[in-house]
Amino acid sequence: MTTPLAAVILAGGASRRMGRDKATLSFSGPTGETTFVERAVAILGERCSPVFVVAAPGQPLPSGLNAEVLRDDVRGVGPLLATARGLRAAADAGLDLAFVCAVDMPYLTVDLIGELVGPAVRLGADVVLPWDGRDHYLAGVYRTALADRADALVAAGERSMRALVNVVDTQRVVMSEQRALTNVNTAADLA
Repeated sequence: MTTPLAAVILAGGASRRMGRDKATLSFSGPTGETTFVERAVAILGERCSPVFVVAAPGQPLPSGLNAEVLRDDVRGVGPLLATARGLRAAADAGLDLAFVCAVDMPYLTVDLIGELVGPAVRLGADVVLPWDGRDHYLAGVYRTALADRADALVAAGERSMRALVNVVDTQRVVMSEQRALTNVNTAADLA
């Protein structure tokens, strides 16, 4: 039996390194030309339901996304606030777990998600992250009950995912470096 799992895609805003919005950046994938956000929704939609995209206020997104779009209240506050919003939406949808990822991971696979869900269920951990020499905070399985904890951290001035991961039961799954965990931060990363 497959564990029910929501998806929370953090679409953010403009990337400082790329100088433009990564969510609408074009990507040539196996199904042809698409945007990063459309690619993320398609991949996660194979395993997760519902799929939420958390976007910055006023951030343009392609029409017809097969996901519920949630808007951050404030621009530039970091991923923790957006994660809290997505986890709350997933909890309101009746799910205990959500896969949280960044929009700039066009090589993400359903298999990677499966490798993380198993330990999340078996161990009952709050967070399960892939670790390949470093933590991948925005490619992990999170308990939706963490929404209030994340909001409290934001209210205390925290912005990073590390702040949340460091105060809850976090398990890491050791993995070799792999393309599925690649964050595209420069045009060279697409090559």
